[in-house]
Amino acid sequence: MKQLSGKVAIVTGASSGIGFETAKLFAREGAKVVVTARRDRELDYLVAEIERTGGEAIALAGDIREESLASALVDLAMSRFGGLDVAFNNAGSTGKSTSVADMDARDWADAIDTNLTSAFYGAKYQIPAMVKRGGGSIIFTSTFVGNTAAFPGMGAYAAAKAGLIGLMQVIAVEYGANAIRANALLPGGTDTPLGRAFSNTPETLAFVEGLHALKRLAQPEEIARSALYLASDASSFTTGTCLLADGGISVNRT
Repeated sequence: MKQLSGKVAIVTGASSGIGFETAKLFAREGAKVVVTARRDRELDYLVAEIERTGGEAIALAGDIREESLASALVDLAMSRFGGLDVAFNNAGSTGKSTSVADMDARDWADAIDTNLTSAFYGAKYQIPAMVKRGGGSIIFTSTFVGNTAAFPGMGAYAAAKAGLIGLMQVIAVEYGANAIRANALLPGGTDTPLGRAFSNTPETLAFVEGLHALKRLAQPEEIARSALYLASDASSFTTGTCLLADGGISVNRT
């Protein structure tokens, strides 16, 4: 039995990395998937990959910082596939790296808009659709940064991702009686284009790998499997939680 059989899911940030692999996994597990990111070509490739293996998907490119995209994605899920059961609000960016004292207000606002406000927009439209459906699962991609550890130069990113956890907890409490679950997924270092941009030399990569208890980075498919758990009925009594899929970076001291 496929874990998401008969479900409809939205995946943001789906053009690469964790979102790309999660969209494919959700489709393999039976979900009909609505995917979004800014890049049309990559989204078209993703949809073709899903359809090639017998799945169903549709793409809508756009900027997650725009409230209109959040509304349009839910409308598309409902008009094309009949409803919405799962939302993986995954899109985000580390933003500009700078110390708090040197940070430009525009860079702060961009990080907040990209990582936090976009998730608020998503949930604002996803929740009513899930209420009509009789329940659902909302997942936010947060991070251990600002939760169990911190790095210099990532103040805005850490604040935005920590804010996601607060938002998630309130949604869990407000809509638990409607059978809507809300959880945050907190990956560690992952071998994605975003991660490779941060670990862009052999020395930096070795340092980042060494921060993890497992002494390596995650593959995007590994994080996707954690997202699948939160999306599926396997986590039917799990809400308001932070799932660390961080390779032990939160506890490692060696």
